[in-house]
This record gives sequence, C-alpha cells and structure tokens, in this order.
Amino acid sequence: MKASAQRLLALAAVLALAGCASAPKMTGNACAIFDQRSGFVSDWRGDAERASAEFGVPVHVLMATIQAESNFDGRARPPRRWILGFIPGKRISTAYGYAQVLDGTWDEYQRRTGRHGDRRNDFADAVRFIGWYHADTSRRLGIAKSDAYNLYLAYHSGHAGYERGVWRNRPEALRGAKRARDMAARYAAQLQRCS
Repeated sequence: MKASAQRLLALAAVLALAGCASAPKMTGNACAIFDQRSGFVSDWRGDAERASAEFGVPVHVLMATIQAESNFDGRARPPRRWILGFIPGKRISTAYGYAQVLDGTWDEYQRRTGRHGDRRNDFADAVRFIGWYHADTSRRLGIAKSDAYNLYLAYHSGHAGYERGVWRNRPEALRGAKRARDMAARYAAQLQRCS
C-alpha cells in the first residue's frame, strides 16, 4: 500500500473514531443534531429516515426516544452500585448505548432480525432497533406509532410490563415518557423548518 493511501486510511479511521467519541452538542435541536452528524463518516439524518421508512415510526419519535434514553451518548450506561461507598460494584442493569438496550432484548432483536453484526453503540443500528421495537409495540399493544408518550412507557417497561401497568409506580418511567413526548413535539416542529 502506498504511503498516501495509508495516510488517507489513517485519517478516515481518526475521523470515524472522532464521530463516535462524544454525544453531539445542542441535543434539544433535531436540525442541529443532524447538522453535527452529517458528512463523510456518518449521516444520522439518513439513518433515522431509513429506520422511519422501514418501520413507519416518525423520525421525531425515534430521535426523542434516543434523547430520553441516552441524550445521544453511544457509550451511555446506567450507574454502578457502590460497596461501602467506594468499591465499584455491578451496574443496576445491562442497558448500553444510544438506545439503552438490555443485553437480553438486544439478543432477541438480533435473533429475530438476523442482524448479528449490529452494535448498540452505533447510531444507525440503535435507531433501527428503536424503529423495530416501536413497530413491534404498535402491533402487539395497539399504540399508535406517533404516540411518543406511550411508546416510551412500553419501551421502558417492556411489553408485558406495559400491559400490567408497572410504569404507574415508576416515576422515572413517567418522567422519561413526558420528556419523550415533549421532545418529539419539539423535534417535529424543528424538522418542519430544516427539511
């Protein structure tokens, strides 16, 4: 391989890592998020639009779910429990990535879709997962694909948990659903202006 080709390959690798290294700034503005993550290495708007077209879930609902779950941090994890106040213990769950998907749920997704190479810390894979999960929720529970509030409650509690109403006694689920609903409305208005 020629030295110039090696330098180009190294530059592409650095740019790819830089694109994954941190959450975008201004996560309260969908247009700004897409502007920040549009280019040679990634195209979040295209990823979100493809997931929306495949599963029928509006882009603003997909993006609001990610914002509520991880605020667009691909390496997000729940906090650890601490032993004696200073020894790091296990995390409170196995949730990880943009969509904060549990290990078992991710395994089920990969098994049911055959997408064994997908990663939770890859935006395209995570937004596709959310589209798939919300579409499955709509089919199973009859929730409209545009209902960010109830889709989030079912996402947070799982399908069986949503049916049992476990979210009623989970303040964090209710706060997340309100945040998802409000952000979905905000993102929808913003996307109208920057389309």
